[in-house]
Amino acid sequence: MSSNAKGALLALIAFGVFATHDVFVKTLGAIYSPIQIVFFSVLFSFPLATIMLMRDSKPGNLLPRHPWWMALRTVASVATAVTAFYAFTVLPLAQTYAILFAAPLLITILAIPILGEVVRLRRWLAVIVGLTGVLVVLRPGSTDLNWGHAAALTAAVGGSVASIVVRRIGADERPVVMLLYPMMANFVLMGIGLAFVYIPMPIEHLGLVALVAAFAWTAGRCIIAAYQSGEAAIIAPMQYSQIIWATVYGALFFDERVDNATILGASIIIASGMYIVLRESNAGTSATTPVTRTRSRHETGTYMRAGPFMRLIGRHPDDK
Repeated sequence: MSSNAKGALLALIAFGVFATHDVFVKTLGAIYSPIQIVFFSVLFSFPLATIMLMRDSKPGNLLPRHPWWMALRTVASVATAVTAFYAFTVLPLAQTYAILFAAPLLITILAIPILGEVVRLRRWLAVIVGLTGVLVVLRPGSTDLNWGHAAALTAAVGGSVASIVVRRIGADERPVVMLLYPMMANFVLMGIGLAFVYIPMPIEHLGLVALVAAFAWTAGRCIIAAYQSGEAAIIAPMQYSQIIWATVYGALFFDERVDNATILGASIIIASGMYIVLRESNAGTSATTPVTRTRSRHETGTYMRAGPFMRLIGRHPDDK
């Protein structure tokens, strides 16, 4: 098996695990607030994070070198975590993914002020077409939009902001800092919110939350292995396989049926996103190497992203 084929296979496995993670989130969300689910998910993630962070032998402290950028990333990650979990709870899985897939389009726009990226006509057209696909999914005026749709859009924006800030400061900040601040913010803020929404959890439900944390970290580690094996331009588009899992899981477990508007809108968004990812992978097209090439999942601060971890071991997804 070639390195790219191995990387693509690992990525497909990872996104299948992530989709399973979201099924558990949706199941628990029928009973518990997303605040409670995020809190316990982060709580169970700390041992896994500690084991990974023990690999960091670089001397220094945990103070960020870019505190304001780190604060922005932390706020965006926390907002993404709670809104994504809420969206998965109240919206059909496929519809939630379709909206979250708008993130590469938003990243392309954010790359202009944050990275100084020059976006030319063809990528602008891809962004416009992709955002049109979002409108097709949402169907404003012909369907009842609710807080779930607003949450999914917020998660897409928040994940885009968090991801592109990583590209902005990732070379300077310690990977330990990049991971710990969003995790600690989730733990503290969700812990405060827990006082208002807490419902006692039986041991079997705590076990399900532990599985959510384990799935997130397992999938994250598979993504890292995928980037270690294959080229970023091959790995990144694999994220769109989640829409297939969402369709299957939604039908099997939640009696969800994907309507034609969601299929059409998702197809437009995915086509636009893949064009942008592949376009930015061409040499000379993108001077700042935007994060769409190596992003893999909306940023929630509950698991290790590929970029920071590979910097932790002295590599980067772009290095081949």
